[in-house]
Amino acid sequence: MSPHFQRVVAIDPSAGMVEQARSMTSTGREKDKNNITFHQGRAEELSKFVPGPGSVDVAVAGQAAHWFDYGTVWRELARALKPGGTVAFWGYLDNVLMGNEQATEVMEKFIYGFGDIVPGIEGMGPYWEQPGRNILRNLLRSVSVPSDDWKDVTRLEHEPGKPNDTEDVCWLRKKMKLGEVEAYTRTFSCYNGWKDAHPEIKSRADGGSGDVVDIMWNQMVDSVPAWKAMGDRWREAEVVSDWGTYVIMATRR
Repeated sequence: MSPHFQRVVAIDPSAGMVEQARSMTSTGREKDKNNITFHQGRAEELSKFVPGPGSVDVAVAGQAAHWFDYGTVWRELARALKPGGTVAFWGYLDNVLMGNEQATEVMEKFIYGFGDIVPGIEGMGPYWEQPGRNILRNLLRSVSVPSDDWKDVTRLEHEPGKPNDTEDVCWLRKKMKLGEVEAYTRTFSCYNGWKDAHPEIKSRADGGSGDVVDIMWNQMVDSVPAWKAMGDRWREAEVVSDWGTYVIMATRR
């Protein structure tokens, strides 16, 4: 945002995320980083961090709007934005592996399943933070934009695995090796919660007999004959990951 605006105010509830953003930005171009200020805080207290009422041209939330308390956040946004200003929310949900529906179904079973998915291995479903995750999985369709303060409401959405029906929108789609997708699944917050709950179960990489992601990938590979035929080289197979995506935009009256 910084090359396009005189001032950028960056807010996140997590001190670690704020520090990481500050550190990453400081490695960028000198002329861009000087107009960004970072704060630990929430969208629901936006007024604390902006110069004053009607002082903001654009408010953007990236992969965060499913956590907002909308009873408060719309009021804060309406107070902060100037007439004609724009609010834009963007986010994504679980990727599917295009043309490999069997493997995607296995992944879905493990990452959202409750109870034992296989004997002795609990699914990761209980370890998503709620209700935010379910709001996101529904592409924020449950979020309504108050018409008293906002006009020109635009919603764009893409169901993962479905053809693009909006030609001028670039959705999240990427060709990846299976090894990259495997590494990506280990970044899921539900997996980290699962690990905290099951410290006695170690991944093969950590010298154990296999954790929930190891077993998930065993079943995913078994579900696609071409991958299984590659043996230990299955991580080299290429697949197209397609993420569900939403964009919500509105103009301040």
